Amino acid sequence: MTSRPVLGIIACNRIVGTEPAQAVMERYIRAAMTYADVAALIVPSLPDLMTAGEVAPRLDGILLTGSPSNVATTRYGDDGGDGPFDEGRDEIALSMVDRMIELQKPVFGICRGFQEINVALGGTLRRDTSASDELIRHHAPDGVSFDAMFGHRHPVELATGGILAGAYTKAALDVNSVHYQGIGKLADGLTVEARAPDGLVEAYSARPNGAPLLAVQWHPEWGTENDPDSQTYFHLLGKALRGEL
Repeated sequence: MTSRPVLGIIACNRIVGTEPAQAVMERYIRAAMTYADVAALIVPSLPDLMTAGEVAPRLDGILLTGSPSNVATTRYGDDGGDGPFDEGRDEIALSMVDRMIELQKPVFGICRGFQEINVALGGTLRRDTSASDELIRHHAPDGVSFDAMFGHRHPVELATGGILAGAYTKAALDVNSVHYQGIGKLADGLTVEARAPDGLVEAYSARPNGAPLLAVQWHPEWGTENDPDSQTYFHLLGKALRGEL
């Protein structure tokens, strides 16, 4: 059997019961391993015990997942903002972006990961994507069930000539929308791959230093087994780790 590429998947700092834990929701791991056809290792967000530079050379790519936490506003030159925050994850995730790009290895992001990559490369975030009158509602109303939260959806228009438009061979997707924050200023060098009807950037790509980079604001790991469009995102991840994207 030929060895499969090894994908690093970022962990969050969470409390399980009464104890601190390094946690990744299994849906990210299963979707990536199944539809990208890769092996995987969980990357702990413990910057007091390790650096991204120690880990990045041992991986073939990195996936930065979604999370209940938000990127600390100080990371993009702002103040205030709503938590919860996970500054340990901020440190490992943002530095992993830098190290993987230095090594010309793939960097993929989902939701918080999409926002982290933008911040790592010099972009900013806005924190009103479920409250601004200028935007559609990008998150379900408070109080709905967990399934209903992921059932909140809207279309995105795919950029002509982009990676996603080429992979999907259509002009638009219908995606879930589970985020209170989004792109403010898009980092220099990132190319828009998809926009919401209100113009908010929902996906981008780049190839900094030759490293394949592709991130989406929605959650392709949710219900992936029943959604061919979501499976396609992870197929692209597998191709990137094999040098085929």
